[in-house]
Amino acid sequence: MDCSSSEPTKSTSGPENPTNPENPTVPETPLSDEALLDLVEKQTFKYFWDFAQTNSGMARERYHIDDPSNDQNIVTTGGSGFGLMALVAGIERGYVSRAEGIARLNKIADFLVSADRFHGAWPHWINGTNGHVIPFGTKDNGGDLVETSFLTVGMIAIREYFKNGTADELALSQKYDALWKGVDWDWYRNNQDVLYWHWSPEYQWEMNFPLEGYNECLITYVMAAASPTHPITASPYHNGWARGGGILSGAAYYGLPLIFKHNGAEATGGPLFWSHYSYLGLDPNQLNDAYANYWDVNYNHNRSQYLYCVDNPNGHAGYGPNYWGLTASYSRNNDGSVGYDAHMPSNDKGVISPTAAVSSLVYLPQESLKVMHNLYENYKTQSWGVAGFYDAHSIQYNWNARRYLAIDQGPQAVMIENYRSGLLWNLFMNAPEIKQGLISLGFHSGKYGF
Repeated sequence: MDCSSSEPTKSTSGPENPTNPENPTVPETPLSDEALLDLVEKQTFKYFWDFAQTNSGMARERYHIDDPSNDQNIVTTGGSGFGLMALVAGIERGYVSRAEGIARLNKIADFLVSADRFHGAWPHWINGTNGHVIPFGTKDNGGDLVETSFLTVGMIAIREYFKNGTADELALSQKYDALWKGVDWDWYRNNQDVLYWHWSPEYQWEMNFPLEGYNECLITYVMAAASPTHPITASPYHNGWARGGGILSGAAYYGLPLIFKHNGAEATGGPLFWSHYSYLGLDPNQLNDAYANYWDVNYNHNRSQYLYCVDNPNGHAGYGPNYWGLTASYSRNNDGSVGYDAHMPSNDKGVISPTAAVSSLVYLPQESLKVMHNLYENYKTQSWGVAGFYDAHSIQYNWNARRYLAIDQGPQAVMIENYRSGLLWNLFMNAPEIKQGLISLGFHSGKYGF
């Protein structure tokens, strides 16, 4: 199950902001690759700086350009974790001053200290005004271990970034260290040989979603194994996540081995966020375990889906080397209303998600840059806004979503920074307990010396 696939569908009547593919926009003067990367990273960073929820400093779940007050106090745990990493990158790049960044990060930490937790795990959604859980679904009103794992990756990045700084920076580092150490990862096994996604004091384990690979949840096992306070052993990883070797796939897509399969069901690699969310801090370069080389896993996933869009078997308008990228995002329903969908080759609706190509920059840099140049230079008036590229775009239907989601903006800013400097990868992978956790699961990294 995908972290974001259970979001309630949002609908509006009629098409949203149609475009004209014959004359999409007045072409922009082409930028150099480096100028474009800096522009997109800086503009996307604004989602987490300018449009954060006021009281908490956390990332809003969504932001609708034409209805900015909508859901303004729903903050997202996982999206805020991505945002913490984006804030570190923004501080490093000088988009905000170090003092401003520290003040914001203190606000977020102080909010999280008093926010609702369930055996240490935060819920998927939190009310930014009071810290109380907002149910993500009827029974999803307790701890969300996967969203919590995304959040704690950001906490590790902050701790490592500030741990050798001034007294104020050291105090900030220690706040985030204490927060992440409070998660009882082992309890979320429910006494089984696998981790479970949810627990609720009202519904207990009734959500019943064991974390079995392959999807976006690898990082949850890494964080659980790395915990110095409530760790799991390697057994749930091998027998739960990897399903005793059942995670391995013999399938290929567009000539590339997929390596992993999603409960045996997905033969096209799944939505591209599977290769983004777990790898914002976890560096797949030269990373291996008993099952795979993780660069190969992610490269093959991205490359095969790029080739699918270039091949364009459904004949969607615009698809090609400079217009590709299928992942979960806002989407266009058949009646023209706005919904949410996990786009992939087996669920291709003629809608691309800019986050897909932008966040895949580390895997396919030239192919990703072509999409960025095309959208910004030829479709800017339809695809670009106050916090970077809008969440979805379709030449096929003359449509775009003037909306943002935290879980889509965060990976763009973080992966651009990882491509440019490796900052978030280096901070996370060099954290001592992360190294030890990876080693305990059987991972090896030539790049980081273990």
